[in-house]
Amino acid sequence: MENKEPFLIRTAVPGDLETLLGFEQGIVAAERPFDSTLREGTIHYYDLGSLLLSPLTKVLVAQLGNQVIGSGFARIETAKPYLKLDRYAYLGFMYVEPAYRGLGVNRAILNGLKEWAVSQEIYELRLEVYQQNEPARKAYEKAGFSAHVLEMRMRL
Repeated sequence: MENKEPFLIRTAVPGDLETLLGFEQGIVAAERPFDSTLREGTIHYYDLGSLLLSPLTKVLVAQLGNQVIGSGFARIETAKPYLKLDRYAYLGFMYVEPAYRGLGVNRAILNGLKEWAVSQEIYELRLEVYQQNEPARKAYEKAGFSAHVLEMRMRL
């Protein structure tokens, strides 16, 4: 099948790590308004170096020319023993550089992660999104996701 996108979707490599660490901070900055529990300063959600090397994780990037402009991963997780499914793919690290949003980059990465999950005989994707992050929620709903469980918290 011919790629009609102006960008390439490929597996991330260790040489992408510096760019990916910058993307992670972009994700943190975007999520700070939705989560007062995040510590100040630089924080890390992921051990990106390990994710790049894990056989249970697929990290994809979108590349335009020589520039990496987006990312995402799917990680195989073991489901809770009382669920019908044994495993699922947890999606995370979904990020697109602001200048390239609206071009279908996230959709193309998501499609690549779906293909990888199916190749691993995984037939369910899960992700987390802040309830107040309406643009992200709408984008995931448009991609076929639906809300499942609402996590609640109480500060004491």
